[in-house]
Order: sequence, then structure tokens, then C-alpha cells
Amino acid sequence: MKKIVVFCGSSLGFNPVYKNAAIALGNYFVEHDISLVYGGGKIGMMGTLANTIIAQKGTVIGVIPKLLKKEEVIHTGVSEMIITKTMSERKVIMSKMIDAYITLPGGFGTLDELFEALTLGQLQIEQKPIGLLNINGFFDPLLQQLDIMVEEGYLNPKNRALLLVDSTINGLMDQLNLYTAPKITHVINKVVS
Repeated sequence: MKKIVVFCGSSLGFNPVYKNAAIALGNYFVEHDISLVYGGGKIGMMGTLANTIIAQKGTVIGVIPKLLKKEEVIHTGVSEMIITKTMSERKVIMSKMIDAYITLPGGFGTLDELFEALTLGQLQIEQKPIGLLNINGFFDPLLQQLDIMVEEGYLNPKNRALLLVDSTINGLMDQLNLYTAPKITHVINKVVS
């Protein structure tokens, strides 16, 4: 994998374990010559991740909508910054550039981006691996909700399996690298064996 988009918060959260995970992921990207594609911010988890890679001369590509292009938010030290008209255009540009998705802790925007990627995978619009780095059990309640959706008949187990989860960077990266998209017919939720 050459380019991975990382969805994460514009805040750092209260527990330093999250910031440390962003730093560790940035170091992993540099060590494995992976370019970061991300939301273009200089603050929070986004800024920590980008700064870690930039400090080691790695490649960082920001994609930010014009409405968020404010001096206190936009990162001016990235390798490339793409300014989009809308949030939707931002997602399309990101998805065309990358080989995989990783999600770190964040808020509404982070979850919005994660679920859009999963929906694209479910509909077979994309067949890229989608990873969730479950640091400190941050996403445990979300994962429980997905399991309830399966139990109650709202989510096909094969579609639930589109989300690759690990609490370690190496474990998650192994899953992303080994991922093979399921063969699905054009009938939504019908999986071919």
C-alpha cells in the first residue's frame, strides 16, 4: 500500500494514549513508505499524525473543504494541500487517491467518514480495505452496536466483516494487507459463495 487515508479527530481527547497512537501510526507510515492522505488540519489527532510524518520527511496530502480553510485549522506544512468546494467532494477525492482506510478516535466527522467508506464497500462501489484502530477500547460500544444490527437483521454478517478491527497498528496493517474484497452480486446484500 502506498497511500492510506486516516480519519481522526480534530481534538486530542483527554487520554494521552490516543495522541501516542497517532504518533505511532505516523512512525509506521514513515518506516513503510506509506503516504498519508487526511483532512488537512494542523490540530488534534490530525495535526499530531501529520506532524509526526512531516518531521521525518514523509509524504502528507491534505484534502480540506474551503469552508474549513481557516488559518487556525489548515496545515501549511504538508506536501500537498487540495482545497475542495464541499465535504462531499473531499470524500470523493480522498477515495480516488488511496489504497485503504484507517479510522482513529474522533467525533461525528470521523464516524461520518468511516460509515461512508463502509457503505461504499457494502454497495461494491469500492473494494478497498477499511480498518479501525481500536485504541484503549474506544470503539467497543460502536462495535457492539454493529453486532446488534446483525442480530436484529439490519446488517448482513458479510457486510459487518468489511470492517477490519485491531487494537494494534501491526495487527491492523496485517489485516489491511491481506484483505480480499468479498464477491457480491449486484443485488444488495447477496453474497456469492
